[in-house]
This record gives sequence, C-alpha cells and structure tokens, in this order.
Amino acid sequence: MNTPVRASVVDKVLSECGLDDIGKASIRETVKIVNLIESETGVSFVRMEMGVPGLPASSVGIQAEIESLKNGVASVYPSIEGIPELKEEASRFVKKFVNIEVAPPGCIPVSGSTQGSMAVFMTVGRCRPERDHILFIDPGFPVHKQQVNILGMKYKSFDVYSYRSDALRTKLESYLQEGNISAILYSSPNNPSWICLTEKELAIIGELSQKYDVTIIEDLAYFGMDFRMDYGVSGQAPFQPTVARYTDNYVLMFSASKIFSYAGQRIGFLAVSDQLFHRSFPNLKNYFTSEAFGHFIPYGALYALAAGTTHSAQCALAAMLKAASDGKINLLKEVQEYGFRAKVMKELFQRYGFKIVYDRDENLPLADGFYFTISYPGFTGSRLIRELLYYGISAITLDITGSDRTEGLRACVSFARREQFPDLEDRLRCFQQNHPIEVAPV
Repeated sequence: MNTPVRASVVDKVLSECGLDDIGKASIRETVKIVNLIESETGVSFVRMEMGVPGLPASSVGIQAEIESLKNGVASVYPSIEGIPELKEEASRFVKKFVNIEVAPPGCIPVSGSTQGSMAVFMTVGRCRPERDHILFIDPGFPVHKQQVNILGMKYKSFDVYSYRSDALRTKLESYLQEGNISAILYSSPNNPSWICLTEKELAIIGELSQKYDVTIIEDLAYFGMDFRMDYGVSGQAPFQPTVARYTDNYVLMFSASKIFSYAGQRIGFLAVSDQLFHRSFPNLKNYFTSEAFGHFIPYGALYALAAGTTHSAQCALAAMLKAASDGKINLLKEVQEYGFRAKVMKELFQRYGFKIVYDRDENLPLADGFYFTISYPGFTGSRLIRELLYYGISAITLDITGSDRTEGLRACVSFARREQFPDLEDRLRCFQQNHPIEVAPV
C-alpha cells in the first residue's frame, strides 16, 4: 500500500528493537521506536503516545526556581518532609481548590506523583501483612502496576466502564470482602479513558473505604481538567470532585507536570488525610523506627528512594501554588487548549471511520481533555498501532492499561500541534482509503 511512511523502515526498526508485538511495548519503548523511524525517514509523526505537556511551563515557577538557585539552595539539602513554605502553600491550595482540610504536615513533596505512588505503595503494603494486594480501578497508568510488581506486591484490577454508578458498589465489595486489599488506586480524570468519576461513585468508594478500612489513593495528575465544569477559581465552587469528602482514609496525589506544565522538574506532592497521617500501624516497626503512617512515608519510603525532593523545584511549586490560590494566575486557562485539541482530533478520527472507545460518563458525553481512546473496525489494538506507524501516527494500546477493550488505543493530544491537523486529516484519509469501511456521517 502507498503510505506516508515507508513500511520497510517501520518493519526494520521494530525488528531491530526485538518487538514482535508493539502492542505490548511500554510507553517509553514506543517513544524510542517513533524517534528511530522519524530519524531514518524524516517524516514528522503526529505523536500521541506519551502524556507529556505540550505547553510552556509556568513562568511563575521558572522565575521562583531561578531566584532560589541564585540564593544558594543548590548547595543545601532540603528537608525530607518538604520545605515549610511548600507545605503551607500545598495545604492552602487543597483548601482553595478542593475545599478540604489537610494540615501542612500531611502535604509532602515528591519527585512527581509517580514517585509519590511508589512511596505510598511501599507504605500501605507494609501496614498490615494480611493486606497484601492493591486494587486498581482500571484502565490506568501502566507504571503503577510495574511499581507494585517491582515491590513484590500483588494486585487485582477491573475495568470500571462496565461498573458505573450502583454497579460499582457491588463490584468493589466483591474484592473488599476477601479482606486482603490494603488500598484502592484510581485516577479521575482518568488516564487513559478520560472517564471522570461522579460524586455518587466517589461517595460509594469513600463509604466502602470506611467500612472495610481500606486506604484510597486518588491520582489527581489531571487536576481540574474535566472542562465541562470550571474548577479553576480559587476558593469558589465548583470544587474538584474527590473521595476525600466521603472518607478520612485517603492519600491524594498532585502533580505540577500537567496543571503547571512543569514536567521537566519532576515535582508534585501528596496530601495525606490528618487521621491517616497520625495513624499507627505496628507492623511498620518491622521496617523502620516508627509505626506512624505519616512519619514512615517521608523518613522510611522517600528517604530510601531519593533522600528528598529537589530543593529548587520545591520553591517553584510553592510559588505556583501560591499564585493560583491568590488568584494571580488562572489555574486552568492555559490547559484548556488540550480540550480544544481533543475536540478537533476526535472529530477527525470519527470522520474517517474510527470509533471512540470510552465515549460516555454514565449518561453524559465524555469530556474533551488530555486523552481520548480510538478503535477501527476489524482491528485489534496491537494491529492498529502497528498499522498507524505506516501513516506517521503513534499511540499506545489499551492492553497495557488494564482495559478490557483490547481493540482500542490511547491517544494523547498534548504533542499534536494545531498546525499538524491538516497532516493528520490527510493521513487518516489515506488510512481509510487503504482500509475501506462504510463511514457514517459525523
């Protein structure tokens, strides 16, 4: 077939990388493959495989970090608990935009929320020996399961799309009744499906957390990015939906990577509920000097992982959180660009025969945001991702995210620039011509 990228080059690169099935490749492996194909062919891909911010980093953070370096923080180890100004501003941010109270001691900086999840897994997995499983509400970020595997822990998971609303309670209880679940992790908005859990579903999760004494790990990496509502006004409703309104057994994970486009500095923070922070688990003494949950995370887990979080990046995050809480920057104005890109790109894919895999939040159309999911009639996800490489389009399969929808791919909009949309349409048109199906009007 006549394709925008020479098939011989794609096949050679995949062979040299030892990947018979690119559908099983990790996100970073896919990045490497596309880099090699671009380098050899000179064709610029429409890159949708990696969730990297495609907007400039916050100038507030940059200036604050420069000033901190000029003032000498590069030569000083920061406190493992976090610098005081960041802990104070993180606590204030949570109050201003989530409308819950988390005291500054429970706001702990991490080198991106991925390091935060690792530290939390290390902690919850050692609190009670009989609770040796993490439950993932999937689809989800593949690295979380990789972390659990590396730690020698166990996990269970299910695809939430078939268990919305009241069905979620029954499904969760079927796992929690076994008595071996230490924590439940999910993201909302969700990576990769962009599902957003409803208040009713969050209430169910919170209620069951209390009933079965299970810690909830809520990943808010895409904080506020359900653009159907404006969660970006400091101290003003509506507030970011959260399980924290329905349980006091939670850890919230925040990241500067997406909301402030500050990905390169790897900075975020955990917000541990006051009750969980001060709770004691005697089994932690088998691994560390303290049995207090809130002491173990920084001094047990994070100290072992990295001995603290970059000093200057903490200064940057403190400044960005303060500016947002003070109303000096509009928290969501810039990142609404992702919603625009998603809307246009979803329309283009559907115009040329693709389907949106995860398309609804219960009875509502799915929001336009950082990710969306696609399939094409007659293709598995693995076959589709390989085929799209011949057309200069990259993504990842839903297979590696815990999804039941093995026909689908996750598409990230952040690197797809507006000026690439005509190229994307040309390539999709070519794809549809080479794989003809009857396309209903969009």
